[in-house]
Amino acid sequence: MNHDQAVREHIVSLLQGGQAHATFDAAVDDFPAELRGKKAKGLPHTAWMLLEHLRIAQWDILDFSRNPKYAARDWPAGYWPKEEAPPSPSAWDKSVKAFRADLKAMQDMVKDPKTDIFAKIPWGEGQTILRESLLAADHNAYHIAQLVDLRRLLGAWDD
Repeated sequence: MNHDQAVREHIVSLLQGGQAHATFDAAVDDFPAELRGKKAKGLPHTAWMLLEHLRIAQWDILDFSRNPKYAARDWPAGYWPKEEAPPSPSAWDKSVKAFRADLKAMQDMVKDPKTDIFAKIPWGEGQTILRESLLAADHNAYHIAQLVDLRRLLGAWDD
């Protein structure tokens, strides 16, 4: 295996999660509907807020990585939902599905040998696909851990 392919495989694996951290699927699957809009004592976010932040931020990183007409969102308002609970019963599932689709798109971009993961993104300020994919993996791991902590405090996590 050449070094380029090895690096790509490591990045894809890191994006998928599950090596040193809980996976996205483990954190969100079977999350009790009645707890999705609840805060735990000492934590500032609900599961819905974390899920939507994960979805929005990952989509933003992906959009920046492939869209020459990318427009940054306002920080922090553009990256967090206004609501503490899902606005409808299907909103949770829709957000989970969108997160998974964008994660796959990021992985596919990294896997594609036509993608120069080391080249500077022309509309950026020195960022590369390597940097953006690592940023997505790091950001996801951080907030997935928050979801796990929230589930633990709400009594909805089996160790």
